Amino acid sequence: MTPTRHLFLLACTLWAVTLLTVSPSAREPRHAREKVPQPDLSLFSHSENCLACHNTLLSAAGEDVSIGATWRSTMMANSARDPYWQAGVRRETIDHPTRSADIQNECAACHMPMAQKIAHAAGGKGEVFAHLPIAGPHTSALQRLASDGISWTVCHQIAPDKLGTRDSFNANFSLLPTRGDGTRLIFGPSPVDTGRQSIMRSVTGFVQSEAIHIKQSELCASCHTLITEAYGPNGEVIGSLPEQMNYPEWQHSAFSTEARSCQSCHMPAVVGPIRVSSVLGDTRDQLSQHVFVGGNAFMVRMLNRYRNELGVRALPAELEATARATTRQLQDDTATLSLSPVEINGTHLAFDVEVRNLTGHKFPTGYPSRRAWLHVAVRSGDAIVFESGAVEPTGAIRGNDSDVDPQRYEPHYERITQPDQVQIYEPILGDSRGTPTTGLLTATHYLKDNRLLPRGFEKSTAPAEIAVYGAAADNADFAASGDRVRYAVDVAGDGPYSIEVELRYQSIGFRWAHNLESYDAAEPTRFVTYYRSMSSTSSIVVATTHAQLVRRTATD
Repeated sequence: MTPTRHLFLLACTLWAVTLLTVSPSAREPRHAREKVPQPDLSLFSHSENCLACHNTLLSAAGEDVSIGATWRSTMMANSARDPYWQAGVRRETIDHPTRSADIQNECAACHMPMAQKIAHAAGGKGEVFAHLPIAGPHTSALQRLASDGISWTVCHQIAPDKLGTRDSFNANFSLLPTRGDGTRLIFGPSPVDTGRQSIMRSVTGFVQSEAIHIKQSELCASCHTLITEAYGPNGEVIGSLPEQMNYPEWQHSAFSTEARSCQSCHMPAVVGPIRVSSVLGDTRDQLSQHVFVGGNAFMVRMLNRYRNELGVRALPAELEATARATTRQLQDDTATLSLSPVEINGTHLAFDVEVRNLTGHKFPTGYPSRRAWLHVAVRSGDAIVFESGAVEPTGAIRGNDSDVDPQRYEPHYERITQPDQVQIYEPILGDSRGTPTTGLLTATHYLKDNRLLPRGFEKSTAPAEIAVYGAAADNADFAASGDRVRYAVDVAGDGPYSIEVELRYQSIGFRWAHNLESYDAAEPTRFVTYYRSMSSTSSIVVATTHAQLVRRTATD
């Protein structure tokens, strides 16, 4: 072998050894060696980590007010498991396929907030379908966090920065950075001594800090004020919609000036002395229950019925207790009905129905699938001689134009004379052509919004995002004091007559559910099946009133 060839072989050998001994990353192209941010799972913690200390809590009267047991059966805890939400997200991504990533990111912000914030911290976007299905074994720690919905370490980590401002809406709340010692602050309503701080830090990695904003409505406003963008056929932004305005409605009501916060109604306080922790907990004057009662008993019961398919972890008895608490609030603290004296002139019978909203925002409020309506029946003995607003077993309202034809809707009425006229308090969304739609990201404005106004709400000064739309805007009988509707109907016979009035409510109206039928995808198909199986129980009677009337004859 020549010296030259020997040197050449030696050089090749040394080069091969070098390639084998350097780190794999060093052999990759430079752009592939750039550090990719990894998800920081320490930003949040699973709810199970809080249960050990915040369960088995008893009030002075012996009532079980355990934070963990009550929270895990709420819509907050099950926000990611909500089959209607999952179906709605899928529908929107089918309608606007080029915007799928943006849609999932926006929808995850409120329903899978931990996974979304972790993705943002790593420079990415929140996802929805990557974390589904929730039932069955979780493939990653991030999926576990996603399935935990709105966990305690979400609300209790929200920083006071920008709260109550538009910048914080759509779940754009701020989190404080991790401290130098690796711990994170978690906010509560009361002072915490150093010893208990040390205990919680050693167990969870979080350090308690007293903060007044945890008790203020502005905290809730972050997720319960939602302004959505409307997309055109090519994914271009063509407008926006104030989709959920719970907080601005509250601001424009008497409740805000009376310092009645969201928490005062939705987290009712238990009078102490009471401990908030079963492990070395100190005694406090009161405890705000984590029941988060709203108006969605129908969905809580759906979660219960299909708990295995949806991966629900709350116990059946816990879910039923939450559904009953929700129903109690709807029936006791939401609205009242009253009847004026009945007038009779020959075969003509007339009376006024007055409905008053007792809540601190519009009723219904929040997601626009919700509606309330008046069911009025006039009877002569056992026979119904006039009826408006009867509900069908399918969940449809008899006489409601929208439930028959998705291109139509029922107007707001000042006077009702026919059975096919129904007073429905609801938002009707319109697309850019003025056609009714249940597509949130297709809607650009309201064709109708006559939801009942809260006390103190002045509709003439309300900003456009919470204004009244449709005929109710010019109806003097529709105001902050409620609504008054005149019923004038013809009857036959001498009576006696009775009048029965119900205010009924649905969290998911018939049209909003059945508009998902045309979407050939797992989530919409599953939800429509669920809805049909439970549609006969989809409405709740919120308030009732009645009157008895003996009609005089000509010989009396």
